Amino acid sequence: MNLSIVQGDITQFHADAIVNAANTSLLGGAGVDGAIHRVAGPGLMAECKTLNGCPTGEARITGGYDLPCRYVIHTPGPIWRGGGHGEAAQLASCYRSCLTLALENGVYPAAWSAVCSAEDLGEDCEVIRARLYEKEGFVTNAMNLLRVTVGVRERDEE
Repeated sequence: MNLSIVQGDITQFHADAIVNAANTSLLGGAGVDGAIHRVAGPGLMAECKTLNGCPTGEARITGGYDLPCRYVIHTPGPIWRGGGHGEAAQLASCYRSCLTLALENGVYPAAWSAVCSAEDLGEDCEVIRARLYEKEGFVTNAMNLLRVTVGVRERDEE
């Protein structure tokens, strides 16, 4: 498995799939989610409407439409509520669900945006460890998903 961390625009990444840090409606929003929907065009919105949303911790797969990828894997990450409400388990479930869909659909390689960032979850080490453990453990055991790219962006200048 190759894991790399890159800085760039995930909407321009050439891969079989990109992973979208979606909201539960799957109908676009702010940040990366909104950018993915804008670049993909109206076909993505139309397909997402047929899915009737997605609960936190699960994932759904759609076509990539006008993006330079075959698929978009959408997953709503948890909202940080202090760490005592199952946020770490929900985040691990997001990654597990995305990786399962990737394997089931023969995705190689996949580019990931940060499903939940420190801005979303606070500086909680338990959640960060859960995220990394889930990715490393599942990917290592699956052996079919050989390259994962994690996209990051610079913080907006204030």
